Amino acid sequence: MNGVVAQELATLADPEVDAITVDGRPLPSAEAKEYLLLNKPRGFVTAARDPHGRPVVTELVRSGARLYPVGRLDYDVEGALLLTNDGPLTHRLLHPRYGLPRVYDARVKGRVAREDLARWRRGAALPDGAAIPLAVELLGAGRGESRLRLSFAEGRKHEVKRYCEALGHPVLRLRRIAFGPLQLGALPVGACRPLTAREVRSLRAAVSA
Repeated sequence: MNGVVAQELATLADPEVDAITVDGRPLPSAEAKEYLLLNKPRGFVTAARDPHGRPVVTELVRSGARLYPVGRLDYDVEGALLLTNDGPLTHRLLHPRYGLPRVYDARVKGRVAREDLARWRRGAALPDGAAIPLAVELLGAGRGESRLRLSFAEGRKHEVKRYCEALGHPVLRLRRIAFGPLQLGALPVGACRPLTAREVRSLRAAVSA
């Protein structure tokens, strides 16, 4: 390291600063961090590969880096999905301690009246524990279906679908429009874009406490 042979196995080095060689060959430099926001379409698996041969979200991004999705959206769910090769940040973003908000637009079966919203905001008992939203907003209601905006602080498997089902209104279509401070905005379905430096800072700030 830096021209000096390490005498102990526990020698510490910083690959960002120190020149490290093994048998005279320099270690490859660390992969540059990338952060992409994808508007995931329905019909894609949230994974880097699928044993059943179904399309996966990494097929929708062009990058030389090994990017992985942060969290999961169901096969038939669309919307905001972060992909990155920043493992430590990914771990913090998904940790329940930080309660990062996930915001969804849901089209559900049946008519939800405004007087029903108090019941929706109280939450629902699920087999793996109560699901209590951070916020519930009614966007519109017709005779056969309604549109709601739902915010949750967890990413439990099928949580939003199970929550709506428990309240008697199965999900017809589900789209995530925000993940923490990241907003989907007008990003077209199937398209992705790199995060701005400001967005990366806002993600780190959201999980820094």
